[in-house]
Amino acid sequence: MKRILLAFLMQMILIGSFAQIKVVSTLTDNQINPIGVGNRHPRFTWIMSANKRNTFQKAYQVQVFEGKSMVWNSGKTISDQSVFVQYNGSPLQSNKKYTWRVKVWEDDKNASEWSSLSKFQTALLDSSDWHAKWVSPGFMETKERPSPLFRKAFSSKKKIVQATAFITSHGMYEARINGERIGDAFLTPGWTSYNKRLQYQSYDVTNLLNNGNNAIGVILGSGWYRGIIGFSNNNNSYGTDISLLFQLNIQYSDGTEEIIASDDSWKSSTGAIQYSEIYNGETIDNRLEQKGWDNVGFNDSKWDKVIVQSFPMKNLVYTENELVKKQERLKPLKLIHTPKGETVIDFGQNLSGWVHMKVKGQKGDKVTISHAEVLDKFGNFYTENLREAKAQNNYVLNGEGIEEFEPHFTWQGFRYIKIEGYPGDIQLDNFEAHVLNSNMTKTGEFTSSNQLVNQLQHNILWGQKGNFIDVPTDCPQRDERLGWTGDAQVFSRTATFNLNVHNFFLKWLKDLEADQVDGKVPFVIPNILGPGATNSSGWSDVATIIPWNLYLAYGDKKVLADQYNSIVNYVESIGKVAQNDLWNSGWHFGDWLFFRPADDNDGQSAVTDKGLIATSFYAHSTQLLINAATILDKKEDVIKYTSLLNKIKNAFLKEYVTPNGRLLSSTQTAYVLALNFDLLPEQFRQATADRLVDNIKSYGNHLTTGFLGTPYLCNVLTRFGYSNMAYTLLLQPTYPSWLYPVKMGATTIWERWDGQKTDSTFQSVGMNSFNHYSYGAIGDWMYRKMVGIDTYEDGVGYKHSKIQPHIGGDFTNASASLATYYGDISNSWKIDGKQLKMEVNIPVNTSANIFIPSYHVEQITENGQSLNDVKGLKIIDSKEGYIQVQVGSGNYHFIINQ
Repeated sequence: MKRILLAFLMQMILIGSFAQIKVVSTLTDNQINPIGVGNRHPRFTWIMSANKRNTFQKAYQVQVFEGKSMVWNSGKTISDQSVFVQYNGSPLQSNKKYTWRVKVWEDDKNASEWSSLSKFQTALLDSSDWHAKWVSPGFMETKERPSPLFRKAFSSKKKIVQATAFITSHGMYEARINGERIGDAFLTPGWTSYNKRLQYQSYDVTNLLNNGNNAIGVILGSGWYRGIIGFSNNNNSYGTDISLLFQLNIQYSDGTEEIIASDDSWKSSTGAIQYSEIYNGETIDNRLEQKGWDNVGFNDSKWDKVIVQSFPMKNLVYTENELVKKQERLKPLKLIHTPKGETVIDFGQNLSGWVHMKVKGQKGDKVTISHAEVLDKFGNFYTENLREAKAQNNYVLNGEGIEEFEPHFTWQGFRYIKIEGYPGDIQLDNFEAHVLNSNMTKTGEFTSSNQLVNQLQHNILWGQKGNFIDVPTDCPQRDERLGWTGDAQVFSRTATFNLNVHNFFLKWLKDLEADQVDGKVPFVIPNILGPGATNSSGWSDVATIIPWNLYLAYGDKKVLADQYNSIVNYVESIGKVAQNDLWNSGWHFGDWLFFRPADDNDGQSAVTDKGLIATSFYAHSTQLLINAATILDKKEDVIKYTSLLNKIKNAFLKEYVTPNGRLLSSTQTAYVLALNFDLLPEQFRQATADRLVDNIKSYGNHLTTGFLGTPYLCNVLTRFGYSNMAYTLLLQPTYPSWLYPVKMGATTIWERWDGQKTDSTFQSVGMNSFNHYSYGAIGDWMYRKMVGIDTYEDGVGYKHSKIQPHIGGDFTNASASLATYYGDISNSWKIDGKQLKMEVNIPVNTSANIFIPSYHVEQITENGQSLNDVKGLKIIDSKEGYIQVQVGSGNYHFIINQ
C-alpha cells in the first residue's frame, strides 16, 4: 500500500513539474546580455513555455542585483505583462554590471523556478564620466587621406578584475589591445546625425589586458563623417577632421580604478591602409605595414604626437541598436573567363560585404578586385550601374609568404568580382565573400509549394540584409547608399517579419527627429542632402508610419511616446503649406518608378496625380497621429486632429472624386491609396475596388504601381474580396511583376520592375540597382494574408493574434512562423486531397482568434475532436467562408473536410 501511495505521489509530482510554466529566455532593452545600456531604467522581457494549452502569466517577480546586493525587488506583482517591464529601483549607475532574474506565476499555486541570471552592463550615463579628450593625428595628411594609426602604451601593476573600453570617432574605427581586436563589429561607430547624435560603443576588454605592460592601437577611416557620401563626390559632410575618443576604465582587485584615456600622451602615424572610401573602396599596401604597432614592445619614437581637440561632448549617445557584424561566409560558385578575357568569380548571391582573399606573390605585386551585381548579355563584367562609385579594392603585397586581405572601412554590393594582377593561378579556395549587415535576429520563416515564390521570399530577405547596414539604405553598390525615407517606410512592416528591426529603427527614428527642420522630414536620414530636400509625400510620412508599424509589430507604446513630438511637428508642417486642406504644393517624388511603356502612344503609363498622392498621405499621417494620441491618452489632440482629418477627407472628395465615385487618376495606385487609407465613403468603396480589378485586367493581369502603391496593392485586393486577383499578381511571371526578376535569375529585389529586360539588356544606368528592397513589400501580404499571421490592435505585438489564411493560386501549401517577444507564433496550411490541414502555434501568455476556412463547424476537427468538444476553444461565429474560434496558447491541429 505504501509503495502504491508513494508511486502515486511521485506521479503527481512529475505531472506538476511537467505542467509548470517556465521562463526560457530573457531580454534587456530588447537585447541579450547587452553591454553599454544607456538607460537608467531599462526594460525587461521574458519568454515562457508550458506543456499545456491556455497558459497565461498571472503574476511576476523581478529581482535585480549588483554583485550580491539586490538593487530592486518588484515583489510578486499581479500582472500578465511579460514584455517591456521597466526597472523601478534606484537609478542605475554608470559602468556597472548588473544581473536580473524573474519568476512567474500561472496561478496562485503554480509558479516557475527562477530564471537563469541575465546580465547587462551600463554605459557612461553622465557627461562627467568622460575623461577622454578628442585627439587627431599630428602629421600632415596627403590628398589620399591614408588611415591614421593611434597608439598608447601603459602598464597595469595590479590585478585587473574588470576593464571596459568606451570608443567613438569622427570617421570609422577599429581598435585593438595587445594586438587583439576589440569586439567583432565593423563600420563603427555607425552612422547618425553626427552633429547632434554621435554614438559610442562599450566593450568588455578584461580578457585582452595583461597584468603588466599593455598597448592600445586604433585605426581610423574617413567613413560617413568626412568621406565621399551623397552625389557629385561630395565629402566632408560633417567635418574635415578625423579624430578619436577612447576611454578605458580599469577596476582592480583592491577596489581602486584607473582610467586610460585619449589625451596628448598618445601618438599617431600611418600604416598599410593608404586610401579608404565607402563608394570607391580601399587600398592596402602591406609594404607599409608597421608590424606590431598595436602591441607591447613596439618602438613608436618616430611617431608624431597627437593634436588634442576641443570638440563637443554633449552630442555623445550610447548605442541602442545592433552593430554591423559579419554574417554568412560564401564560397565561390564558379570561376568565369568572360568573352572580353576578364577573370571573374561568381558567388551565386547578390550581397553586401566584401571578399577575403589569400595570395602569395612578390613584393610590390598589386591585386585589384572590382565588384558587380550582374554580367551583361554577352557574359562580360558590368559596372555601369555603379555610376561614379569605383567599388574597387587594391592590395599591394609585401612578398612575405601567404598574405590575407580584406577591407576595413568600406563595403561593396556584388555577386561577381573581377580579379586583376593576381600572381599565379586562381584557386577558388583563396576567395570567400563575407556578408555584412546590422546584427539583427532573424525572426521570420516563410515557405510554400511554389519554388519561385520561395525564391522571391529569399530575395526579399537578402535585399533587407544587404541594405540594413546601420541605416536602411536604398542600395549597397553605387554612389548613393543613403537612408532614403520612402524606401524605408514602404518596406517597414515587411521588415518586422524577416528580422527584429525594433532597435534598428528606434535608433534611426531618433536621427529622423534630430534632422527635422520645422517639422519637415528630409528625403534621406541622416540628412546629407541639405535643408532643401524635405517633405515629399510618401517619403516624409516615414515620421508617422514607422513608429506605428513598430507599435503594431512589437507592442512598444514607448516608441509612440518618444516620437510623438516628431509626429505632431511633421503633420503640422504639412498644414502650413496645405491649401484648403489639400497638400498640392511643393515637390514630390510621386509614385516612383511606376509602369510606363517606352513608346507610350495610347496613354498606358500609370501616372498618378501627385496632389492626389500627397493629400492621401496627409490624411493617412493625420490618422496615425490620431491613433498615437489615442494610445497615449492625449484627448485634446484626438479631437483636434480628428477634425482636421475630416476636413482633409472632404477636400479630397471635392478635388479628386467625381459625384459618381470615379477618381481623377484612373490608376492602380490612386485606387489603392484611396481604399487603403479609407478616403472614400462606404458607398463608393466596393465599386472602386471593382475598378481597380478592371484596371489590372486591362493590363493583362499586371500591376502598374510604383513605390507608393505597391505595398498596399494585394492587401487592398484581399480586403475587398479579390484574393484570387492578389494571387494572380503574385504569380504573374512576366514584366511587370514580382516573379519576372526571379525568372531572370535575381537573388535580391530589383529597384526597377525591368532592371534587366527580356533581351538581357539593362535599364538606364543612371538608376538601376539590383539590390533595392522596396518592391519586396509584398512580403507583408505573404505573411499576414497568404499564411495569415497578424496582430489585433487591442493586443499589439501579437499579444492577441489573428490567424486568417487566404488560400488561393495554385498553391498546395504555405507556412510561416514569427519569433515575437512572447515566443514563436506560426501557421501552416496544406491541401491534402479533399482535406485542408492547418497547424497553428500560439505562444504562452497570448491568445488568438483563428479563422478556419470552412462554412460548417461539423466539417472541422481539432486533434481528432469536433470543435465543440475541444477544451478551452470557443467558437465565435461563421462568416464569409470562415469559422472563427478563440484560443489561448498551444499547438492546434485542424482538419477541414471539404
